[in-house]
Amino acid sequence: MNWTVYLSGEIHSEWREEIMNGAKAENLPIDFLTPVTVHQASDDAGDVLGLEEKQFWKDHKSAKVNAIRIKKGIEKSDVVVVKFGEKYRQWNAAFDAGQAAALGIPYIVIHPEEFTHALKEVDAQAMATCQTNAQALHILKYVSTQK
Repeated sequence: MNWTVYLSGEIHSEWREEIMNGAKAENLPIDFLTPVTVHQASDDAGDVLGLEEKQFWKDHKSAKVNAIRIKKGIEKSDVVVVKFGEKYRQWNAAFDAGQAAALGIPYIVIHPEEFTHALKEVDAQAMATCQTNAQALHILKYVSTQK
């Protein structure tokens, strides 16, 4: 059985590539979906609808355009992996975890130990809470191959 995994969360490190390359090296039956990970492209996604003077409306339009890809990716997935990085607070990642939970799609969270209190509600609904990408990859390997 092929699995579809949506990789949500921070876009300022190579964590997605680490998991995707690890899955490829293990020959795991997983297809990966992601949001747009080029920060400027994501921020400017709504500009096609007209430029805005106020940042609120620029962000509002771009968030809606980005949500098309994100919502569809989560809905098509068997599992969602949500990474909270240390550089920025990823409120959007928490929202993605909530969407997965509401849709009944299991999700795995990755974050440093010091985020445990702040993310306790997100962690409480997760099927697993990891501190490393390697732990998440190991879980994906186990659930997709039973090894």
